[in-house]
Amino acid sequence: MSKKIKVMLVDDSAVVRQVLAAVLARDPELEVIATAADPLFAMNKMNQNWPDVVVLDVEMPRMDGITFLKQVMAVRPTPVVICSTLTEKGAATSVQAMSAGAVAIVTKPKQGLRDFLASDAGDLVQTVKEAAAADMRRLRATMPSTPSAVPELQKPVKAADIREKVTAMAVTTDKLVAIGTSTGGTQALELVLSALPADSPGIVIVQHMPEKFTAAFSERLNKICQIEVREAAHGDRVLDGLALVAPGGKHMQLRRNGAQYQVDIFDGPPVNRHKPSVDVLFRSVAKHAGANALGVIMTGMGDDGALGLLEMHQAGAETLAQDEKTCVVYGMPKEAVKRGAVDRIVPLQEIAGLISQYGKRHR
Repeated sequence: MSKKIKVMLVDDSAVVRQVLAAVLARDPELEVIATAADPLFAMNKMNQNWPDVVVLDVEMPRMDGITFLKQVMAVRPTPVVICSTLTEKGAATSVQAMSAGAVAIVTKPKQGLRDFLASDAGDLVQTVKEAAAADMRRLRATMPSTPSAVPELQKPVKAADIREKVTAMAVTTDKLVAIGTSTGGTQALELVLSALPADSPGIVIVQHMPEKFTAAFSERLNKICQIEVREAAHGDRVLDGLALVAPGGKHMQLRRNGAQYQVDIFDGPPVNRHKPSVDVLFRSVAKHAGANALGVIMTGMGDDGALGLLEMHQAGAETLAQDEKTCVVYGMPKEAVKRGAVDRIVPLQEIAGLISQYGKRHR
């Protein structure tokens, strides 16, 4: 038998610990080796038997989850899955945790905990397995350092700040960039987007995250980037200097409206287990932008986006894949390469420069 994945649950709710433990115990590949009501108890238990994955609440007494996460990363970097409530405060805190090194987010059941055993058990189990496959050395190596506070007057002017002063046709995006990513993607996107100049081509992004969390994630990125970053809304235009992030729990696809590109946000069943799905976005980009697009597939488990990137490639788009050496999980890019969907395989640190060059080359 293969070695089981050892999991620790850290949550101040005894009921949540019991339910999550029951969910994970159903899978023969997983073993819950310990539970803890707060990080202080957790660290004592971890020193006795270190887990492969930690499922961590972020709002707890005595010590918050982010402080604990930073301690774990300093002592022995370990895959951490954040288990958070669907609240604005919980979402913002969870995004901070992702920046500090957590690899994924799952939503904590607030009501109907017993029903959670039947409805969302598969997602939790799969997320824990994906987390166990994460290469924490690569995650630490690619995590951007948090920039120091910049005085407001010294911040670069974003394209969005002057958008109202120019005509609509002047800022119409003829070329665009589509990015898809999953496990390890929050840190990777932060590194890429924060390195882009304000006049970068319009960008559409799918990052696998639950609903509510993508808004907080976009707000965080917007504060540290020269481009504008925001969660996409139905009908938003794709414009230079703007990155639109697909809302968690919804699909996003591209459409062309005359000389303009816009995004449609809609509900529907998961595709490749995900909603939003990279394949849904990439296939629409292939259909409506074709050779006018650059496709980028980055770190993540599974194969979501591989077929969509192939369709983009066949439609004449330029395509890039993050290389294995810099991926936290070399899953999605690997599958895209296997299918012949990729023009170039590049390190994460080169992607921003290539996006910028793409924009200048076609401007």
